[in-house]
Amino acid sequence: MIKKHIPNTVTLANLLCGCLALISIFTNQLEMVPFFIGISLLADYFDGLLARLLKVNSPMGRELDSLADMVSFGVVPGAMLYYLMNQTRGIAGVDFGDPSTLLGLVGFLVTLFSCVRLAKFNLDTRQTEGFVGLNTPACTIFVLGLLLITLGDLYGMKTFVLNEVFLYSVAVVLSYLLIAEIPMFSFKFKSLELKGNKIRVSFILVTILCLGSFKFGAALSLIILFYILISILLWMGGMLKREKRAF
Repeated sequence: MIKKHIPNTVTLANLLCGCLALISIFTNQLEMVPFFIGISLLADYFDGLLARLLKVNSPMGRELDSLADMVSFGVVPGAMLYYLMNQTRGIAGVDFGDPSTLLGLVGFLVTLFSCVRLAKFNLDTRQTEGFVGLNTPACTIFVLGLLLITLGDLYGMKTFVLNEVFLYSVAVVLSYLLIAEIPMFSFKFKSLELKGNKIRVSFILVTILCLGSFKFGAALSLIILFYILISILLWMGGMLKREKRAF
């Protein structure tokens, strides 16, 4: 009886750290945000792995996972974008009596589309080996990278990131990618063999290279950009192959 609750406990740790990340954002303790998101990411990776190893997969575990992800990788990136958008105009918070202060809420567009994405994922039988559309943890990592760039003014890019047009564009593009019909590979290995895992191994090597060559925050956003680009290129390559076969 205890064994079957272990994966769910790890999932709840993901949820708790998502809540703590939100508190950190709204109390301006931003140095803690990467720590809590990091634990959420680890918990999200290992809860499913533990469920498979312990052979205690369950529908409840699947639902809990999505609910936890909605907070940690749905609400949290929206809150980070909200914070960044407010920073562009030096606004500390929203005043519902002043419509000009509501523009930062555009950041939560990512939260709304994350909700749609997670609902689709639970119903989509195609997403067992990979993803269709950008997964919510990857979206969160990208936004976290932007936050860290502004906190440390990495490579002098703070001014570039804290630009309303740029941040609104990021919110719209990420929202689209979350529900786009674009196949994207999963980070999870199904076996220890190279066969069937070449893309994942290559991606890990690029990740290590980026982390070793760039400052941490910039590396995070760059890694996710590479992930999106390689997924789109693979998708377009597959489409071209199908078109050639049709002729």
